[in-house]
Amino acid sequence: MCSAQKFVMRRAGLTMVTRSRSRSRGSGAGPRGAGEEAAPVRKGEANAEGKKSHGPAKRQRKTQKLSVAYEASDDEKGEGAKLPEAPGWEPPDWQQQLVNIRTMRSGKDAPVDQLGAEHCFDPSAPPKVRRYQVLLSLMLSSQTKDQVTAGAMERLRARGLTVDSILQTDDSTLGALIYPVGFWRSKVKFIKQTSAILQQRYGGDIPSSVAELVALPGVGPKMAHLAMAVAWGAVSGIAVDTHVHRIANRLGWTKTATKSPEKTRAALEAWLPRELWSEINGLLVGFGQQTCLPIHPRCHTCLNRSLCPAARSRGGP
Repeated sequence: MCSAQKFVMRRAGLTMVTRSRSRSRGSGAGPRGAGEEAAPVRKGEANAEGKKSHGPAKRQRKTQKLSVAYEASDDEKGEGAKLPEAPGWEPPDWQQQLVNIRTMRSGKDAPVDQLGAEHCFDPSAPPKVRRYQVLLSLMLSSQTKDQVTAGAMERLRARGLTVDSILQTDDSTLGALIYPVGFWRSKVKFIKQTSAILQQRYGGDIPSSVAELVALPGVGPKMAHLAMAVAWGAVSGIAVDTHVHRIANRLGWTKTATKSPEKTRAALEAWLPRELWSEINGLLVGFGQQTCLPIHPRCHTCLNRSLCPAARSRGGP
């Protein structure tokens, strides 16, 4: 039997390689000092050497203590050897742009600040009624200025705005109450249909998930995320309307240009820290109402004029 014995064993996901030390020198083997470590053995070599000896066993010399080396198993190599993931994409100047927008919006004097969905419900109404009124104000706000939405909500609330009162109101009267909101005829139909569903399935309350909210007639993703935030106090996503969609693209907050608010929402949520999601809608909507207008934006008064790709393309500094 060879003077060197090698044992390969698996223990706790590691390959443990052992070799006994002998005082004798095998053929071709150089001398080793008393403190020299035995070299690790590959698995193939260990198997090959184990097959070399076929003669009768010889008397073994006294061996020294075993030296132990550990080799990572395949599973461990696959898991532990992973490199840290590279940071995801983010706009180069977004933090300073955000600081500047907050500064420009510090007055909180845009229409959305006084007439947005969080200001259109009756704070003295029961919670279930308040949530219903939030949803209705969001349904009315589509393609409509905040001032017009607030006026319609005021007229509806004067008659007692509940699921039951809406279902008892005929279509012509409801139309007269919400006019001149955008697409008011379609909204009369959607409000009636949604109110009936809420009465039948939710006991007059509104759903508490985005999936259920967008399933209601006349309720889109932006309305659903705002309803979750205002009515339920939950951050489910970034509410992206035409203002947020326009400004995000102008500032370069999307990796590539997006063609719809929903694509903009997905692009923003991919990099914007979640703790900022609830702030972005109100912040950018007001900014879009006062400074970053759809037509003829007021770039000359904007603190981001030197950081905004759209402003630079218009010949700004």
